[in-house]
Amino acid sequence: MLPRFIYRSIKINHVLSRNLSTTQRNDFRVTVVGAVGGIGAPLTLLLKLQPDLVTELNVQDLVKWTPGVALDISHINTAVKVKAFTGAEQLRESLKGADIVVIPGGVPRKPGMTRDDLFGANAGVVRDVAVACAETCPDALINIITNPVNSVVPVFCEVMRKAGKLNPSKIFGISTLDLVRSSTFVANLKGLDPGKVVVHSVGGHSGISIVPLLSQCQPSVTLTPDEVKTLTNNIQQAGTNVVKAKVGAGSAQLAMAFAGARFAFNLLRAKKGESNIVECAFTLNNSHGTKYFSSRLLLGKNGIEKDLGLGKLSDFESECIKKAIEAIKKNVAKGEQFVK
Repeated sequence: MLPRFIYRSIKINHVLSRNLSTTQRNDFRVTVVGAVGGIGAPLTLLLKLQPDLVTELNVQDLVKWTPGVALDISHINTAVKVKAFTGAEQLRESLKGADIVVIPGGVPRKPGMTRDDLFGANAGVVRDVAVACAETCPDALINIITNPVNSVVPVFCEVMRKAGKLNPSKIFGISTLDLVRSSTFVANLKGLDPGKVVVHSVGGHSGISIVPLLSQCQPSVTLTPDEVKTLTNNIQQAGTNVVKAKVGAGSAQLAMAFAGARFAFNLLRAKKGESNIVECAFTLNNSHGTKYFSSRLLLGKNGIEKDLGLGKLSDFESECIKKAIEAIKKNVAKGEQFVK
């Protein structure tokens, strides 16, 4: 069984939530689209390890060895039932009855590439999955990991809008890795346990659009202006640094799988009936100076219950958010134009 911290979420008062509603569901089906790739495979493994939250796990990918990966994972002795779906022709079948759809599929970054460079390859992937979801599981909660998140989330939403099935409270661009990195980097700097440090990250999920709210770190830490600037830059460039360090062998896959699993687990906990679960995600909200923005969200059984806003910002964070908004607007326009 996984340690509790992997799906730990912070209550509004920053205490681990264990409050349950009187009515609970325990039979959740999760579909992973792109389940055999560098992110998808470890993410699927983590989902298989949580029978308290996942009942059925649908493993979908285009490659012919998808059944082999599903068979391999199915041998892990948990009660989660695993089923394989191969090729685009089985995509819709894999989505039937899904409570949550996780989308890590797409082309990973290589040295010299930004997340935005991936748009040409990955926008079509997300569009096709969105069309299938609109037809097959319009009420599912959608977790989009595929990059560039700032542009492909608008692609997904516009497809759903055209199909008359758009519900912004159910579509999430996963920026959890920025929170995970922020917590780790602060903890390493201050000699703290990373599992006990919480730093929310808002804005978007690419370069300067990533804004870690270091002033709201819990527990509170004292950071000099230079430390804040250095940490912020390191968090914004963390993905690029991993790509460089792997010298062409992939992007941030394992940490992203962990972050994607954490968000999925918290969403499942909310669907199960736990209360006061807060995460950050990139969503269609029209409330932060741009159509799409990643902010602190209160999760519930049907997705987003409430946008909790940004809290009190430092002057540096306010300036960073202004820059983030301008970058996000361009990213969003690119995604929307693709669907038109």
